Amino acid sequence: MKIQEAEYKASYPDVRQCPDDGLPEYAFIGRSNVGKSSLINMICSKKGLAKTSQKPGKTQLINYFTIDKKWYLVDLPGYGYAKISKTKRKEWQRMIDGYLIQKRTLMCAFVLIDANVSPQKNDLEFINWCGNMQIPFVIVFTKMDKSKSTKIDENIKAFQDALLENWEELPQQFMTSANEEKGKDEILSFIQELNIKVGI
Repeated sequence: MKIQEAEYKASYPDVRQCPDDGLPEYAFIGRSNVGKSSLINMICSKKGLAKTSQKPGKTQLINYFTIDKKWYLVDLPGYGYAKISKTKRKEWQRMIDGYLIQKRTLMCAFVLIDANVSPQKNDLEFINWCGNMQIPFVIVFTKMDKSKSTKIDENIKAFQDALLENWEELPQQFMTSANEEKGKDEILSFIQELNIKVGI
């Protein structure tokens, strides 16, 4: 699958205000500064679609993008961002949890993990929470081009081992690099397969 048209639709502070037109949705979420906006732009072949920033915490609402007028790509706020008030952090958490739990047209959440760092507690906790809540998700390792391959392999292996402490088998995973467009075809093919199942 190749995306022909990707357009920003709108941003919402609450799942109850999000579109309810039945189109399938694919949400992207990860720790702040994981490279989410760059990955979204790469997947959609459209620079500047999702706003990138050197400052973590840029995404603060549920951002919807209409893809080929057939499905939505949803950009969710990052978790684990410490430089905000506890009140704001709780608001973000309610917004994220509400969307993931209540959105019936959510086909899959893409949970982004930085391949350049050792396993992070909040990443593991979030993935385990998704499992407990039976939210459909896959894991996307990002920034595969930023470190030596041996270091990245060590980080990914450590992350997988940490997950296996709670999981009988690992969730599906994708290896990506926004700069090299690595993983783009695999993610789009995965989305296409799910769309076909619902007649899109």
